[in-house]
Amino acid sequence: MNPRNRRIAEVLSKCGLVERAGQGFDLIFRECIRQSKPLPDFSRTDTHFVWLTLHGEIQDTEFLRFLEEVSQERMAEFSTEDFLVVDLIHREQKVPRYMKSRVDYLIGQGVIERMGRGRGTRYILSRSFYAHMKTKGVYTRRKGLDYNTNKALLLQHLTENKDTGCPIVELEQVIPSLSRRAIQRLLGELRSEGKARLAGSKKAARWWIA
Repeated sequence: MNPRNRRIAEVLSKCGLVERAGQGFDLIFRECIRQSKPLPDFSRTDTHFVWLTLHGEIQDTEFLRFLEEVSQERMAEFSTEDFLVVDLIHREQKVPRYMKSRVDYLIGQGVIERMGRGRGTRYILSRSFYAHMKTKGVYTRRKGLDYNTNKALLLQHLTENKDTGCPIVELEQVIPSLSRRAIQRLLGELRSEGKARLAGSKKAARWWIA
């Protein structure tokens, strides 16, 4: 691999940010994330020039310590893609499809957790991260937010269709990320709270606002 700008390559090499094997980008991204610094910025690069901006400020020292603790406790090895996935979730950004292959591994290592299903799937940092940050309440709020929001969505749909009622198939369309069993559980809670009622059976069954 030939550098597009040899002088820049020499500077980055002396800083320990690139290697002769051509794996410099992996090393740069990995170190930025491990040091809790903003990701490298290539936005000003064009077809003739490579413009790399590196930011030196540390954004979240506790996030850095959390990654170090997980690595030591579980003797786990994290790839550059793993660090990128965790960083995106930490910044509450969407994980690209081509990185999804690392998600299951990170869930298994207790670093992240999956919320929802299907198109509505999202990920949050694990309970252990918030325990490390001494913000367990934030974890409970973030995890419970979707639950309460989903109940509110079902209640709103029932209210808007109070004259016709709603079959379970229609309510599944309201929250496509949840399974039918999960939706029925929410509806059961609404019924026990006196906010919804079920009439009919089998295919003729419909849910109504109470």
